Amino acid sequence: MKAPSKAPLGTLFWAFTRIGLLGFGGGPSMIPLVREEVVKRHAWLSDEEFADILAIGNTLPGPIATKMPGYIGYRVAGTLGCIVAVGAVIIPMIVAMIALLTVFSRYRDVAWIRGMGQAVVPVVMVMMGQLAWDFLDKSQLVLGWLVSLAMAAAAGVLIYLLGVHPGLVIGGILAAALLRPMPRKAGAS
Repeated sequence: MKAPSKAPLGTLFWAFTRIGLLGFGGGPSMIPLVREEVVKRHAWLSDEEFADILAIGNTLPGPIATKMPGYIGYRVAGTLGCIVAVGAVIIPMIVAMIALLTVFSRYRDVAWIRGMGQAVVPVVMVMMGQLAWDFLDKSQLVLGWLVSLAMAAAAGVLIYLLGVHPGLVIGGILAAALLRPMPRKAGAS
């Protein structure tokens, strides 16, 4: 794993401000935006590092919308980077929430205002579907299609049919990965 590039604080601030401004729908809808900024646009992290951060962030308590920027900011620019990234994400959300709730409370009975709120749901679903497909595609490279699909199916059964909390499923997968014996390298004694 190569060392991540050191991010300038100004660039970090604007990257996470864009995420804060465009991440309507809460933390889960922001995940594809975070990936776009930190993996694709700025190359601060690889896809594998991003997937690891997402997995760990989902197992910890609290909102993913602040955990991921905090960790990524710290990782690429230290303690000040953590503060800048979290601030850049939450300040636009706070301002937008105050403004939109003011407008919504005043015009809540107008049909197009109600429609706007309902229109966000399919957009977030498509974004999350794309992110899930990208992670499934990447996991098949490491585990193969059969194991990847079996794990996805098992997780679906545990979560949706048996009612197991997603955090427990993710924690179990992380524990299994950590406890798995490391494969020996060829030529090692």
